Amino acid sequence: METRHMYPRVRSTLSTTILRRGSSRRRHTIRHARPLWTALTLSLAAVVVLAALGGSPAHAAPPTVAVFPLYPNPRFVSCLAASSTVPPQARVEVNQGTPNDQLTLFISGVKPFLAFDLFTIEHSNLLPNGAVDPSFRNFGLAWYQSDMQADSHGHAMVQIQSIFVNQIFGFDPTVGLGPTHTFHVGLWFNNPQDAQACGFDVTKPTPFNGEHKAGPNAMMSVPQATTGLGPLCLNPNTSTSPATCNP
Repeated sequence: METRHMYPRVRSTLSTTILRRGSSRRRHTIRHARPLWTALTLSLAAVVVLAALGGSPAHAAPPTVAVFPLYPNPRFVSCLAASSTVPPQARVEVNQGTPNDQLTLFISGVKPFLAFDLFTIEHSNLLPNGAVDPSFRNFGLAWYQSDMQADSHGHAMVQIQSIFVNQIFGFDPTVGLGPTHTFHVGLWFNNPQDAQACGFDVTKPTPFNGEHKAGPNAMMSVPQATTGLGPLCLNPNTSTSPATCNP
């Protein structure tokens, strides 16, 4: 578990916003975000210089195509929240680009210095309204993406690059697993003891960190109400039953 960069300003939204759909990409990398204020300063300076020269950016930032929240796991809210009056919040922003996409996750309102592990997931344990899904069985295919840690104010941010929009998948022919999408985004408590007060059995850790000894799910995206797909699918194919995702 490594500490990731943390930034203080976090806002959230309660709906998925789709602005643009994109094309095929290939390779996979992960990187950390630069300090937000540094990035903004450099961006503004670049715009001023380019405007003065009458030019345009050679490598413009990819457009934001989706914004959606992660919902707290109801069972573990009290172990997650810094205050009983301010609920923990998480917002995901996805920018689609070539050859890969950029996913930025902001969290706020959590206990100081809580550590998390970020995965993309096949199945959500929540319903579209954020309530626990009574028919949930397991998370399916899980793809480890990053670590996160809150700062002293309970805020955190991480930014990663990979294939996310419409195409993120894994497969393993040796066990008969065909191409399987992970269109959901979830956070797990890195330390099982952080959820012990909420009834989590620390003698039965989950495999959701690098040591395979994590705590329970802390926050998760929810399915789209009309398709049942996760929010990383922005181009659903509703002619199939159940709905699938157009790459």
